[in-house]
Amino acid sequence: MLEYKPNTVLSNEEFDTVGTNPIRHDGADKVTGRAKYGADTILPGMLYGKILRSPHAHAVIKSVDTSAAAAHPGVHAVVTSADWPETSMKLVDLAEGSIHNLGFLSMNVLARGKALYKGHAIAAVAAVSAHAAEEATKLIIVEYEVLKTTTTQAVHQGYIEPQAGVAQWSEDGKLIIFSSSQGQFTVRDHTARFLGIAVGQVKAVPMEIGGGFGAKGITYVEPIAALLSQKSGRPVKVQLSRTEVFEGTGPTSGTQISVKLGATKDGKLIAAEAELIYEAGAFPGSPVGAGIQCMMGQYDIPNGHLKAIDVVVNRPKSAAYRAPGAPASAFCMETAMDELAEKLGIDPLEFRLMNIASEGVRRVTGPMTPLVGYTETLQAVKDHQHYNTKLEGKKRGRGIATGWWANNSGPASAVLVVNSDGTVSLTEGSPDIGGSRAAMAMHVAEVLGLSVTDIKPQVGDTDSIGFTSNTGGSSVTFKTGWACYNAAQSVKQQMIERAAKIWEIPDADVEYKEAVLQHISDPELKLNFKQIAARMVPTGGPIVASAGVNPPGPGPSIGVHLVDVEVDTETGKVEILRYTAAQDAGKAIHPAYVEGQIQGGAVQGIGWALNEAYIYNDDGALLNSSFLDYRMPTSLDLPMIDTIIVEVANPAHPYGVRGVGEVPIVPPMAAISNAIYDAIGIRMNDLPMSPDKILEALWAQEGK
Repeated sequence: MLEYKPNTVLSNEEFDTVGTNPIRHDGADKVTGRAKYGADTILPGMLYGKILRSPHAHAVIKSVDTSAAAAHPGVHAVVTSADWPETSMKLVDLAEGSIHNLGFLSMNVLARGKALYKGHAIAAVAAVSAHAAEEATKLIIVEYEVLKTTTTQAVHQGYIEPQAGVAQWSEDGKLIIFSSSQGQFTVRDHTARFLGIAVGQVKAVPMEIGGGFGAKGITYVEPIAALLSQKSGRPVKVQLSRTEVFEGTGPTSGTQISVKLGATKDGKLIAAEAELIYEAGAFPGSPVGAGIQCMMGQYDIPNGHLKAIDVVVNRPKSAAYRAPGAPASAFCMETAMDELAEKLGIDPLEFRLMNIASEGVRRVTGPMTPLVGYTETLQAVKDHQHYNTKLEGKKRGRGIATGWWANNSGPASAVLVVNSDGTVSLTEGSPDIGGSRAAMAMHVAEVLGLSVTDIKPQVGDTDSIGFTSNTGGSSVTFKTGWACYNAAQSVKQQMIERAAKIWEIPDADVEYKEAVLQHISDPELKLNFKQIAARMVPTGGPIVASAGVNPPGPGPSIGVHLVDVEVDTETGKVEILRYTAAQDAGKAIHPAYVEGQIQGGAVQGIGWALNEAYIYNDDGALLNSSFLDYRMPTSLDLPMIDTIIVEVANPAHPYGVRGVGEVPIVPPMAAISNAIYDAIGIRMNDLPMSPDKILEALWAQEGK
């Protein structure tokens, strides 16, 4: 079978395993249905939890009467926020730049005093069946004092698997939680702090995750399941419906952004001013900070004044969504860049090339620009066939936009155990969303010179692996890759020591190359990895290695997207004709997975650009809380998305890795907006650029 490899340019270095496309280790389980997700957990005597949610967008909770629900046959527990301690409002650093007010998060899980959005959880019931629990929630009597509501917009992450968790509180005070999340340590820490118990009493077991895109980085159901289990003395499962996901968990922020740019007549940017207003939802903490850091990160702008405003509204608490904050600010910035290029009479791509920040340039927000392939990525698009093919036809247009994301790092852990048959068991702490098991196995295989099929990766629970921060921010391959690399280096050294012991020579006289150990002075003496593994016990015992890291220098990423569209002036529909996305990956560990990340982010950005939005009525009720009414693009709405993987190695990683998962969602909205302008001569400044808005803009242009 021929191995597929995406279009890749500027590769810095070739490796044996890194840069190939092995089949993922968990692939067979996932395609055959054997993989276990949060809702697949069933424990003996398990109860089913259901949540009562506020019908009002903003209301004082005057009283909650749960007596009738508690008396319902089959009900074992009913809880409200009064059943757990009031959590401190102190800010807590949960690693990887994740600063949370746990008091707010606690009140988001179960309302205390006020319902702050329609769908806010008020109480929960555990019963012998989901039906009985649902019946019982209807018997809870809540007296509300309804208050005024506000209006805004947001979009959903679109993950397929609703949040689900199973909790079992044992008589000895120990709590075990099974759930799908982007961080089992966050599940452990949030739940322990909300319940007022030590983190050592809680064991969080990560199940497979059916999508998250940032939204499953905080908890919703796990603390409720734990509280119901504590009160009932039985294991409890809480699983959200699709409507509950839309109404009760975090979308991204609605925004209002303005930007002003100044340049010399010859096209050099000299000043920028911006104001970003982001919706935080019911509690403070929108991604406006990331939005302001990212909107101009790729450009050399010597003077700037940027203003960020976080606004609380009666909507679900905003949650991360792939490069949180950056897509909205890039939509504004990259549209303005096109407008300015037009006024100057400069090609939009050339204008961006003229103003790209080089290494050592101070960004407008302060930090210095490290080595990254800004120019190389733009040049790759400029050289691509798509850019150099003339676009023909009426009402067709071409647009370009760039996107920037800082990428994150954070604490991460890995443990390697050499088996007697020469295979290696790998346990790491990052939940696998995009193929990270395979990427981690490839780090180990590269160091040890083994086949990636000889590495057996798994994601450990909070009792079996060291603290690892969330899977998010395009951090996993960088930070957990470092942990795997370091652990593999330790295994390599231990293998050298075992060979030296067998031959009774100093360690320095042993050479390790391609999984073979050789006596430097006597090249005829050789032992391969499997042979030494088989002799572990008599030569010193098991070979085990671990590593815990918090590596600096994840390095930013740049994406450049080029899109052709056609606008139907009769219906307002925008059709994507052709799409090309280029990105600096540093070094693509698994090129096919990198391409998948780029394509997936582009598709989500296309949906955000053209169709997706939360629609509320005047009372703050969400009107499109299903995938039938919340319009996400399908394969029928999309062309093939071509990718260009640029590789300008990140010097802070042993293989040159820089994260790839966030940037692809940043440029699409601006690229499509710029293409629409090229097609019909109208600037679309509001998202989504849906058919009704396109028609209204066309009619206004015609004076209708």
